[in-house]
Amino acid sequence: MATPSTGPGVQSWPRAREAARRAGLRPLPAVALPLAEALGHTLAEPLGALTDLPAFDTSAMDGWAVAGPGPWRVAGQVLAGPGESAPLADGTAVEIATGAQLPPGATAVLRREHGRTDAALLHDRGPDRLTTGQDVRPRGQECRRNEELLPAGTPVGPAVLGLAAACGYDRLLVRRRPVVELLVLGDELLDSGIPGGGLVRDALGPLLPPWLRSSGAEVTEVRYVRDDFGLLRDALRHSTADVVVTTGGTAAGPVDFLHRALAEAGARLVVDGVAVRPGHPMLLAELPGGRHLVGLPGNPLAAVAGTVTLALPLLHARSGRTAGPPALAPAAAALPGHPADTRLQPVRRTAAGVVPLPFDGPAMLRGLARADALAVVPPGGAAAGETVELLEAP
Repeated sequence: MATPSTGPGVQSWPRAREAARRAGLRPLPAVALPLAEALGHTLAEPLGALTDLPAFDTSAMDGWAVAGPGPWRVAGQVLAGPGESAPLADGTAVEIATGAQLPPGATAVLRREHGRTDAALLHDRGPDRLTTGQDVRPRGQECRRNEELLPAGTPVGPAVLGLAAACGYDRLLVRRRPVVELLVLGDELLDSGIPGGGLVRDALGPLLPPWLRSSGAEVTEVRYVRDDFGLLRDALRHSTADVVVTTGGTAAGPVDFLHRALAEAGARLVVDGVAVRPGHPMLLAELPGGRHLVGLPGNPLAAVAGTVTLALPLLHARSGRTAGPPALAPAAAALPGHPADTRLQPVRRTAAGVVPLPFDGPAMLRGLARADALAVVPPGGAAAGETVELLEAP
C-alpha cells in the first residue's frame, strides 16, 4: 500500500503552491520598454486607451459612402490614408476603401457587391434596405480615450502588443522579468548523443528554459554541475539570479547535496517536501538577499510537477502577474489517485471531459508530450463526472 509523503517540512499541495506564491509577493521593479522588447513581461500599470478606437469614423467595407436615401450621384473617391474629404450632401456618394475615414455627412456605407451604377447614379441592389450606420465603424466603437483596457498584472503577449500599438503606445511600463539560472545536477547526464552505458540524456535542460521564459522569466544560463558538494556550494554562493532552479539532489541519497549546500549558504527552507505524486521531494528556499531557490526532483515528470507547484507560482508573483481563476473540467473517466497525496496526472481533453494518459511514471515524458493539461487529482482519486482543476502543460 502506498504511503503518504511525510516529514517535518512536508506540506500539502495547495499549501505549498500558496507558500510559493506568497514568497514572491515582492514584485520586481517597473521598467519602460519599447513595444518590441516588452513581449513576455507583465504590465506594471493598467493599460489605458490613449485615444478613441477607432479614432475616427471609418468604412468597414469596400464600396461607397452615401448620404441620405438613394439613388446617389457618385462624386469622387476616398482611400485609406491621410487627408480630409469634402462633406457629402444628401443624394451623393463617394467610392470608399475599407479603413478609410468617412467624409462628413455620410450616413452609411453601401457594400460594393450591393451597389450598381446606372449612368451617373448609384443604386442599392442589396437583399435588405440600407440602414443608417450600416458598415460604418463609428469613432470609439471599441474604446474611449482613458478607458482602462487591461489591468496591471496582465502578461504581455502578441495580442496585448497589438492592442497597445492600436491605441498609440510606443512604450509600455512593465515589470522586470525575474532572472533565472538553471543548474542541472548529476554525473550521469549527457547533453548530446544516444544514452547508454549508465548515462542518460538530460531532458530537463531542453524542457525547462523555454517553459520558464514563456512564464515570464529570463533564463540567463543553463549550467551542468557534477555530483560534488563543493561545486554545488560554490554555484549557489556565486549565483546572482533572482531565482535559482536546480534539478536533482533534493532527496536523501548518497550524492544528494542540495540540503547541505543550502544550509552552508545561509538559506531558509520555505517548503521542504510536498504531498504530491510525482515529485514529492521538491523544495523552495529563500537565499540571502531576498533571492530564491527552487529544487526540482531529477526525474523529468517529477520535475514538471515541481515546476507547476513551486516555480511558476513564485515566478508569476515576482513578475507581478495576477493569478486567474482555476481552469476546471469534468473527468470523462475515473482518474486514479494516490491514497494520501495529490496526484498530477497528464490528461487529454475530449468532448466529454478529460481522460488520463498512459506513460505517466515519474521518469517518463511520453504521456506529457501528448497531454493538453495536468489534472489535479485529489487524494483517493476522482470519479468519472467529478470536476478537477487543470494546469497548463508545458
